[in-house]
Amino acid sequence: MRLYTKTGDKGQTSLIGGRVRKDDIRVEAYGTIDELNCFVGQAAAEAAKHAELAELAGWLVDIQQELFDCGSDLAYAKEGAPLKITGEPAVRLEGWIDRYIAEAPEITRFILPGGSSVASLLHVCRTVCRRAERRVVTLAAEHPANPEVQVYLNRLSDFFFAAARAANAKLGVPDIEYVRSAEVFRKKKK
Repeated sequence: MRLYTKTGDKGQTSLIGGRVRKDDIRVEAYGTIDELNCFVGQAAAEAAKHAELAELAGWLVDIQQELFDCGSDLAYAKEGAPLKITGEPAVRLEGWIDRYIAEAPEITRFILPGGSSVASLLHVCRTVCRRAERRVVTLAAEHPANPEVQVYLNRLSDFFFAAARAANAKLGVPDIEYVRSAEVFRKKKK
């Protein structure tokens, strides 16, 4: 199989059901999800180096599969296509988020992206995920798009934040507080 087809040499690409310019909002949306998926793979590879983060590494690979599903759902140019992303993955992410929040120390100030290399990569994932979500919001305002992809990306960025903090905690690396931040997060009253 040849990797190059030359069909995109004039700035167009194929969707499922048609051809569009390579800078089409649909291509921009699923392309940003593809970029996110690359960073998630990097974070998974880094997490796999630490026994304490083996479960996280596995979850990140699961997320990579779902990101491919998200991209696939957005690649349809026609309505009525079979969709892969449902509400279930977002609900599952909520459980993972709750668990990771419980495993990390409470925060009272904003934190800077960083700490361990795993946490740093997860923060990169978080910010690229937010950009992907913005691209999907723009797409959905102009064209039909699976609304569950937007929900999933919203929840996923929260997961990356919680996972970064939990990774730091498991590795014994403190989060880096934003020193000019007031105490913006209050402890919950019991």
